[in-house]
Amino acid sequence: MSKVIYTDEAGFDTVIQDGIVLVDFYADWCGPCKMLAPILDELSEEVTAKIVKVNVDDNPGLSQKYGVRSIPTMIAFKNGEAVDQIIGLVQKGDLTKKLNSY
Repeated sequence: MSKVIYTDEAGFDTVIQDGIVLVDFYADWCGPCKMLAPILDELSEEVTAKIVKVNVDDNPGLSQKYGVRSIPTMIAFKNGEAVDQIIGLVQKGDLTKKLNSY
């Protein structure tokens, strides 16, 4: 069962404050975002990092704050600080390697 967490602007800072967190900025209408969703679902069960999703249409302030200009964009956080940005559709193996490198 997927352990992906959905959050909004109100809960964002709390969700990213501890440990490694991969935040996927997505939209329901985005084709590549739909292709990435099952990859993130699988990944959420296999890694210790938290996988978090933020809908850019519902949370434009977060998109602006983190400079999200295209989707899908994933930002990795370590203890609340952004450490990496990944743009576009990425395979599960590549994401796993990235998350394990933090």
